[in-house]
Amino acid sequence: MIIARRTFLTTAASFVVAAPFMSKARAAEVSWQFGHGFPANHPLHVRALEAAARIKKESDGRMEIDVLPNSQLGGDSDLLAQVRSGAIQMFSTGGLILSTLVPVASINGMGFAFKDYDTVWSAMDGDLGKVVRTGFDKAGLHAFERMWDNGFRQITTKAKAINGPEDLKSFKIRVPISQLYVSLFSALGAAPTSINLAEVYTALQTGVVDGQENPLVVANTAKFYEVQKYCSLTNHVWDGSWLLANGRAWRQLPDDLKAIVAQSFNDSGVAQRQDIAKLNDNLQSDLQAKGLTFNKTDPAPFREALRKAGFYADWKGKYGEEAWAALEKAVGKLA
Repeated sequence: MIIARRTFLTTAASFVVAAPFMSKARAAEVSWQFGHGFPANHPLHVRALEAAARIKKESDGRMEIDVLPNSQLGGDSDLLAQVRSGAIQMFSTGGLILSTLVPVASINGMGFAFKDYDTVWSAMDGDLGKVVRTGFDKAGLHAFERMWDNGFRQITTKAKAINGPEDLKSFKIRVPISQLYVSLFSALGAAPTSINLAEVYTALQTGVVDGQENPLVVANTAKFYEVQKYCSLTNHVWDGSWLLANGRAWRQLPDDLKAIVAQSFNDSGVAQRQDIAKLNDNLQSDLQAKGLTFNKTDPAPFREALRKAGFYADWKGKYGEEAWAALEKAVGKLA
């Protein structure tokens, strides 16, 4: 019994001495926080978690990224300020929010520019994406090469379907609080009103506005089908999310970790794009079952109406020749 007790104490003491060194060896060399505003079941969060797990595995535990959804660390504007200051290391949101810092970031929201996803990815994975990423770099942010998908925006209405620009004359439509969206629908002859998303259902219900525009996932989660009858597949704006890292934190990463992180998030971004495409296909069927009537539209008359109104020429001047040339290289002549 004495020998056994001594053996146990000796072993226990050795463990106590070794434990701190074991813990230190297992601790990550780099720990990042990645905040965003999407819900936990959104494909962006699911795929970001996947990327974080792959990074931890492929770096042999040297790097950990904690992905925090649902605006746990603050709203988009707060998160943008935090990633710029280095309080957090990663953030994701769309070009509209980011254009407050990098004006060209909203160019992917150009009205009726992209006819389909092939055109979107040709632009955003190509020259147009490079122009925007350069803007982020100058602002102290590193943008990953693959932009993630939020989907094309569609118009829902109560009294009539939207088939052409003439159907938007004097039409009261809710748009986000954005100069680009207001100018888009104003140029088409509509009467746009900027309303916070949380208040849109009531505005539709009470007739403050007659319609709204959003990706299908928003029309579904916000239950707009309860107060709208038609959904016109206009694809008038494509909306995506940039994944951004604090520039200083990115530069401090060893090259091998940079390669792992970039590859992981870019690969997961491509997978997330496929998730959104499948989700939208399913959502159309679901929304039809809930009472929405769908119709497709031809973008050509809308483009021509915007061209005549000077919409494209105006925004070409705001974005600059380089960005506009990269856009038109992918989508064709606009202005």
